[in-house]
Amino acid sequence: MVSNKGHALRNGGQRSTSPNTEAQETKREQIRDFIQELTVDLSELETFYNVKLSQSRIERIAEYVTNKFMELVQGFSSTFDELDQQSQVEYLLCFNYLRRKTEVLRADWFKLEELEPLLRGWASGLVELCERRQKVVPTTGQDAAKVLSEASKGIDGLSVRIQEGKFSMKSRFAPYRAAEQIEQLHGLLKEWYGFYEGYDPLFTWWTTKPWSDLSAKLQDLVPLIREKLVGIKPGEDDAIVGQPIGRDEIDNELKAEMIPYTPEELIQIAEREYAWCEKEAIKAAQEMGLGKNWRKALEHVKNMYVEPGQQTYMVHELAQEAIDYVTKHDMVTVPQIAKECWRTYMIPPSQQKVSPFFLGGPYIQVSYPTNTMTHDEKLMVMRGNSKPLSRSTVFHELIPGHHLQYHYMPRSKPHRRLFETPFWIEGWAFYWEMILWDRGFPGTPENRIGMLFWRMHRCARIVFSLRFHLGEMTPGECIEYLVEKVGHERATAEGEVRRSFNGDYGALYQAGYMIGALQMYALRKEVVGAGKMTEKAFHDRVLRENTMPIEMVRALIKGEKLEAFYTPRWRFYDL
Repeated sequence: MVSNKGHALRNGGQRSTSPNTEAQETKREQIRDFIQELTVDLSELETFYNVKLSQSRIERIAEYVTNKFMELVQGFSSTFDELDQQSQVEYLLCFNYLRRKTEVLRADWFKLEELEPLLRGWASGLVELCERRQKVVPTTGQDAAKVLSEASKGIDGLSVRIQEGKFSMKSRFAPYRAAEQIEQLHGLLKEWYGFYEGYDPLFTWWTTKPWSDLSAKLQDLVPLIREKLVGIKPGEDDAIVGQPIGRDEIDNELKAEMIPYTPEELIQIAEREYAWCEKEAIKAAQEMGLGKNWRKALEHVKNMYVEPGQQTYMVHELAQEAIDYVTKHDMVTVPQIAKECWRTYMIPPSQQKVSPFFLGGPYIQVSYPTNTMTHDEKLMVMRGNSKPLSRSTVFHELIPGHHLQYHYMPRSKPHRRLFETPFWIEGWAFYWEMILWDRGFPGTPENRIGMLFWRMHRCARIVFSLRFHLGEMTPGECIEYLVEKVGHERATAEGEVRRSFNGDYGALYQAGYMIGALQMYALRKEVVGAGKMTEKAFHDRVLRENTMPIEMVRALIKGEKLEAFYTPRWRFYDL
């Protein structure tokens, strides 16, 4: 856009582009405006309609998504072939995003219906109070007090039935989800009450006692649900609870990620890659004088940790090593601001139960024991973050990995962040582990064992996460799998499984690391290996196109012909 304006100025202000090009530019601006509006509108709607137990929230967002879907199709599908390729890709990304958003909202509706027996008779009035407060709809103190009192009675009856074993639900995860959403409702009600308290004296006169009673009952209800319906006893805050989403939903997510493989095929890919890792680990163990016992080699590598207080300095040393390497070999453009502006933080002990290693992006977060941990906990975290094991995770999180991505994302086609996917985000960072391995970056057999640990880990993530969501493995079996196949410390294996199933990660997130990396690796072979692009040009192009399913990155880089009703077809890995 800028270069065209400059060209027009050099020609006396007359634009020299053809009518067709001008039409394409207009459409390009329109679709980018559409994406920006969609991003901001959805953010505002989801911030405003924030009561998770509300059906009207789902209805309002679904109404918006449906209207935007119709607007997209009516505005661009009939002229798809006239769009330039960048606009075609953005149309397909929008189409894919809105289709998937509709499916997610439909699933949210059914999940809310699943909770109805637990919420019946007490929750709807409270949700309405919060929604009336959102829109500042007048509510009298007397009416509010009635709602609070009736909700308290409903909770009393429910609590008795739960205590006496007369109430049950089909799955553990439904009441687990309900407990989280009831906690959120309680927080919103606190804000609701604070909005009126004191400011409206009559309101306060009516509601002080009913609100105090209800607040206490909500606080008691959450642990009761967790203990009696979920099976989490008091003090078991680290329990792992997850709900398999099933084959149909996995297939929907694979479609949204443009991955034309079945879950079983992805598991087959992971097992084949694991077999390669194991052979390489045996080679490294033999070089270390340990025969074929790669697990013994890993135990040796785990004990190569730094002393307390030195971990952050080690991280900076490893970070600079990677920056110097990719810069020296001219592998990717690393702007000075990206090199200069990243910070280091420590991960608190409580968070290390979910994130036992490093986290990164705009900054790096480091796991290392504190004086509050037990002796065994300290050793497990130190061994899990030894120097050879940290070497690849540092550049994975920083440069050329996530930090470099997060430097480019706000600067190049930032509207595409709506289409963020772990296959691009995590795939890029792990892809660099593969590329640097090929170039001999690890050097010593100890460092190779350290990098292979993570490569095995990415293979295992595909297997245990997909098999869990297919209903073929329990969380406990997933932990055992990580300990046995990868050599995890038990605490770090538990943290990985807890992170995968208790948090906000999608079912395919863990598969995104290796599968996304293999996609980029295959694309690199097609263009760099064939001499069509330099390595640096390829890496810079991937970063500047921003986040999206990698099949669409491939379409842009290779100039692939697209159609309005596109289906994923790229088989990037031969089975």
